[in-house]
Amino acid sequence: MNLFNLFKIALKALGNNKMRCFLTMLGIIIGVGSVITMLAIGQGSKESIKANIAEMGSNMIMIMPGTDMRGGVRQSSDDMQKLKPADYESLREGLTYVQGISPEVSSQGQFINGNNNYPSKVSGVAIDYLYIRKLTVEQGSMFTERDIQGAAKVCIIGKTVADELFPSGESPIGKVIRFNKIPFKVVGILKSKGYNSMGQDQDDVVLAPYTTIMKRVLAIDYLQMLFASAVSEEQTELAIDEISEILRKNHKLKAGDDDDFNIRSQQELSSMMSSTSDMMTLLLACVAGISLLVGGIGIMNIMYVSVTERTREIGLRMSIGARGIDILTQFLIESIIISITGGLIGVILGCGSAWIVNVLFHWPVQIQIFSVILSFVVCTVTGVFFGWYPAKKASNLDPIEALRYE
Repeated sequence: MNLFNLFKIALKALGNNKMRCFLTMLGIIIGVGSVITMLAIGQGSKESIKANIAEMGSNMIMIMPGTDMRGGVRQSSDDMQKLKPADYESLREGLTYVQGISPEVSSQGQFINGNNNYPSKVSGVAIDYLYIRKLTVEQGSMFTERDIQGAAKVCIIGKTVADELFPSGESPIGKVIRFNKIPFKVVGILKSKGYNSMGQDQDDVVLAPYTTIMKRVLAIDYLQMLFASAVSEEQTELAIDEISEILRKNHKLKAGDDDDFNIRSQQELSSMMSSTSDMMTLLLACVAGISLLVGGIGIMNIMYVSVTERTREIGLRMSIGARGIDILTQFLIESIIISITGGLIGVILGCGSAWIVNVLFHWPVQIQIFSVILSFVVCTVTGVFFGWYPAKKASNLDPIEALRYE
């Protein structure tokens, strides 16, 4: 019997039990749809993390004070005072693989302009900070080196802060705002960057000379953090080694001493976040894959029932010349049709679900072609694998015994 006739017989057999056929497909549909949706959410999250890191500068390097033990108690890096302005000056003058470096000291507080107020953070930085963090002054200008040397009470603000303190739409340039009773003259407004992929408002920012924040706001003589930008991503490791060498020399650390500072790069952060995201995506895919397994078992159960119900039909066909291979092929075709049809519906359901998740919940999703192909291949293999045993059982039936079956 040729394959085309077997295909028609299989379709007719499935058509006679439409509801049972659909319920059998349901496990495959849910499994394939779940795998595609979960992988889309996982990949979307991964790309979102990468985009968020890229927004901060792909070459960025962060230098922070290290932790230490005092009286048997490990201190937080926030309590350490290892980074000094002298370290910044040494790095600024001695680095060859870095094209920008800036300190950062910050303080939380309330900004006030007349009757308007807004809680935010002021960050004390140097001029290179704009380049490192990919920021642009849209109106006015950046404060100058003279402002930094003189600890001038000037600042540049983000669009969110400008809108909150100047809701009437007047230009903030040249106006004076207060931060915890300290007056700051607004000399520039940053170009809007909106919310990043992590949902953080990148326009909620106020920048001032780091010397001003150190002396007039925090009254400290140390730096909380340093930001640097390597010449290129490929030279990030060379830049880190160079920074480490200069800081160890400044801090008079011996060869066997541990660093009293920590250096983190965007590459390291990106790698760590991507690894975590991949692990979560794999976990989600495995959970969704269980549905495919359940769907495959459903196919085997239904095909097994089908073989039992159609024992007399099988006996009759074998008695008039049908071979065991013909019976085997017919039942395999039925299981493959169920799995492939369920797979196609599952692909549509998965893509649709991913789109709904993106629209309703604003979660980043990215449907990958390989996940669609993989799900489809897996459901086809599932149909063959779980359909083989019932098909083999049918092909091994004795025609006489099958005809006598009640």
